[in-house]
Amino acid sequence: MSNNTLWAGRYEQAAAESLRRLNDSLPFDRRLYASDIACSAAYARALVGAGVLTADEADAITAGLDQVRAEFERGEFRPAPGDEDIHTAVERRLGEIIGPVAGKLHTGRSRNDQVAADLRHWQAAAIDRIVALVYALQRALIEQAKGHIETLMPGYTHVRAAQPVTAAHWLMSTFWMLARDATRWTATRDATLTSPLGSGALAGTPYAIDRQALAAEMGFVRVSPNSLDAVADRDFVAGFLYVASLMMVHLSRFAEDVILFSSPQYGFILLDERFTTGSSLMPQKQNPDVLELARGKAGRVAGHLAGLLNTLKGLPTGYNKDLQEDKEPLFDSADTLETLLPALIGVVETLRFDPDRMRAALDEGMLATDLADHLVARGVPFREAHGLVGRVVRRALESNVPLSALPLDEYRRISPVFGDDVRAVFDFAASVAKRNNFGGTAPDAVRGQIALAETWLNERLNAPNPS
Repeated sequence: MSNNTLWAGRYEQAAAESLRRLNDSLPFDRRLYASDIACSAAYARALVGAGVLTADEADAITAGLDQVRAEFERGEFRPAPGDEDIHTAVERRLGEIIGPVAGKLHTGRSRNDQVAADLRHWQAAAIDRIVALVYALQRALIEQAKGHIETLMPGYTHVRAAQPVTAAHWLMSTFWMLARDATRWTATRDATLTSPLGSGALAGTPYAIDRQALAAEMGFVRVSPNSLDAVADRDFVAGFLYVASLMMVHLSRFAEDVILFSSPQYGFILLDERFTTGSSLMPQKQNPDVLELARGKAGRVAGHLAGLLNTLKGLPTGYNKDLQEDKEPLFDSADTLETLLPALIGVVETLRFDPDRMRAALDEGMLATDLADHLVARGVPFREAHGLVGRVVRRALESNVPLSALPLDEYRRISPVFGDDVRAVFDFAASVAKRNNFGGTAPDAVRGQIALAETWLNERLNAPNPS
């Protein structure tokens, strides 16, 4: 086998086939082709400014790169022996198209700073796509919430019915989780847009490249301040995987709620059959596979974060080949989100609620705190009121009756402070309506919350792209 790698000059023998199988990354990093070509075209123009290329040479290089891009986009690009990665493949094909001038493109550039730039360029675009999907999921949650501002349902802690809430309030709880995720994505995108090009292999470049202009040409907002750090920095990938992992945790929690609430035992929610699957054995089954996969894939993405952090923790300063292990977890996590989010949007958009079933699940025990508030309004300290209501709950359990059916004299035996109007406490809608403070579950508060959410979302949808 001929040794036509970029580093062949030092070697007399071709690389062993087992080395190639281990070392070559083109099978997975070929998806960087558009970023590699865009950054290479920008670098060619920077070399003109540095006096390395003439304008005509740069034009020939950019035209050739455009042809290589077109071949990738049409599915016509054919790898050749020696194409160990996307950078090698593009440069090799560029040389076939335009001849020896292609060899000038790599002047002052190492694959160390090249791959870091390409990966940052690709990641920023992936974040843009993911954030657009997050916003679409948030919009779906808002639209569902608008229809259920006064729909009552049990709220839970410890998977035990706790207090009544509105279905809109429950839906909006996920909206705000995603809002924090979107904010983290924006910060991660900003951190990603730091250009390492001009760092060379580790020590910088001897050519008079205007790094700030080059960064702007690629859509980056700043340049790296230290070349040795720049070629080995994968904080941006770890940041992506962290934000992805935390968002998957949020999506998994939402999915778990919907799985429970759509089960026959709860019956609060009906899932559209287009977003469920059947059983190969049991004809009656309707399985929430989208939601279960959301739950399952959260572990997969979190595993990618843990794996990368363990790869990075032992690396010495400068570039090391271990950093090739950054791409597959990044690509897989991005693919997971871009595949999962559209399905979850569909689930949310087609959810149907059963208000009667949800209201029937409300239990008067969920109004025990309201009963304590009844005593607080009559001057009883809350801790004392809490204990008195606990005794009322115990008496009702012993009598096997709901709280509202316990005779008034039983209440009075526990505390004479209980008023004649104590039974007015047992009104679920009134209980919810009282929680009208900012962020509360009362319909008026939820209307304000939805308005705030729409403002938040519209501001971001209409904001100019910072790059």
